[in-house]
Amino acid sequence: MISLTIDDKTIEVPEGTTVLEAARKLDIDIPTLCYDSRLKPYGACRLCIVEIAGFPKPVTSCTTPAAANMVVKTNSDLLYRLRRTTIELLLSDHPNDCMVCIKSGDCTLQELAYLYDIRENRFQGEMRDHNRIDENPFIMREQNKCVMCGLCVRVCDEVEGVGAIGYVNRGFESKICPPFERELNCEFCGQCVSICPTGALSGKMWAGLPRQEGVKLTDSTCTYCGCGCNITLHSHADKVIRVSAKATSHNRGWLCVKGRFGFDFINRGDRLTTPLIRREKGGKLEPATWDEALSLITTKMNGIKEKHGPDALGGLASARCTNEENYLFQKLFRKVIGTNNVDHCARY
Repeated sequence: MISLTIDDKTIEVPEGTTVLEAARKLDIDIPTLCYDSRLKPYGACRLCIVEIAGFPKPVTSCTTPAAANMVVKTNSDLLYRLRRTTIELLLSDHPNDCMVCIKSGDCTLQELAYLYDIRENRFQGEMRDHNRIDENPFIMREQNKCVMCGLCVRVCDEVEGVGAIGYVNRGFESKICPPFERELNCEFCGQCVSICPTGALSGKMWAGLPRQEGVKLTDSTCTYCGCGCNITLHSHADKVIRVSAKATSHNRGWLCVKGRFGFDFINRGDRLTTPLIRREKGGKLEPATWDEALSLITTKMNGIKEKHGPDALGGLASARCTNEENYLFQKLFRKVIGTNNVDHCARY
């Protein structure tokens, strides 16, 4: 453990802890755009700069390891001016359409502009125009809103291991896109969307739907596979309009394409809401109670077992069930019915 002082507060942290991490343990707020605790430190946005006694100039706290007896200042007139200028420069090349942006109210850049009271911008000039329309059904890119924080590139590389996007060009023409500026063609997990601090990346399915007002958040569990990822359903009126995941969940906020974008079935009017059985041979499927359905299944299975033996029956389990449910399922077939004919589908 090492001891250091941040804003006149002393704290002990394990060796290897960054100054930013140490400050957050003290509930000291340092602004960031490119930092995410789930990814490696990057130091691109330069907003987390701090002053350290003995250092000739401010340094990025997210990439600077804490050292014994270090004295850190996170807020001063100099740091305020530097951070404010950085935000102004970002806004000088950023569309001013917060009123209709899908991230309004949930945008880090918008919040920083508010906190630093930036109403007019000193920097004028040409603005980038990198927008294009992708034909994929999941992810919308509005690159003019990109602040080049690199979070999307890093999550695609460090978490997904795909590397579907990266930096191209230099200086004013820099941007993030797939190789050779082609169409986005990846797993469409949406990790890049979830981590983007602005409206540069969003889900196409969310366009035109409520953003914050009247939206109810409900924590739930994804049922697409046995991983059981924690999800948060965003609903408005009686419909689910978006799915997200919290960084504090056991899946660390990461979801696959099905978990993030495959929710439209919830709102379908033709979903099964009750068991259906054929009361007569060749008859139509009719609504039934669960007791009726389970009674019919039990009668049919017992009849097959008595006539052809237990190995005439087989069970197909589902990865969409919980581990406990699948355990009970195989127990039913092995112990109650008396067969080892049990299989499952656990594919992604």
